[in-house]
Amino acid sequence: MDSGSYRINVERTLAIIKPDAIHNLKEIEDVLLKSGFIILQKRRLQLSPEQCSDFYADQNGKPIFPSLMDFMSSGPIVALMLARDDAVAHWKSIIGPASITEAKENYPECLRAKYGSSDLHNALHGSESLHAAVREIRFMFPDTIIEGGEATEEYLSKNVNPILLRGLTELCKEKPLNPRIWLSDWLMKNNPYQPQICDGVMDEN
Repeated sequence: MDSGSYRINVERTLAIIKPDAIHNLKEIEDVLLKSGFIILQKRRLQLSPEQCSDFYADQNGKPIFPSLMDFMSSGPIVALMLARDDAVAHWKSIIGPASITEAKENYPECLRAKYGSSDLHNALHGSESLHAAVREIRFMFPDTIIEGGEATEEYLSKNVNPILLRGLTELCKEKPLNPRIWLSDWLMKNNPYQPQICDGVMDEN
């Protein structure tokens, strides 16, 4: 296979563990890591109503807006900057739809079906698009410089290159008849997606 046909589209996205699910943080982090995400930064904070209003400015004017402001400022949250290939779409698929009824009926394995209790108290937030992710990451992590090339290089150096090098070394030792299938099986058995949390210290605001 031509190596030029491979392209890893590494992205960053923002996840928020909302006040109603913060006690499930460890379980949710485990899901993230097993799903191939790197947790680049993590921050525990309590938003003021004014900060909530700024963050959810696109929801202003909707009937749910006042209740959303009250809920999101009612207790601490944890904001996570995540990276992996197609991070935005993958995180959205893991958390499931915002409607708890739809989540529980149609996507019972998603995180909102598991941890959410209503459309308002739906446990988690995920950026809707790459554009939204950039804005939301800058909001939660104002000192962060977001560069696509940097994210890709960091992701590859931490997740892909070391395990691939090990696999290729073993491949040379084994000299199997079908190296492509052997390497694929080896990578699956050795779980190439075992990222570590880069910033394990949560700052308090």
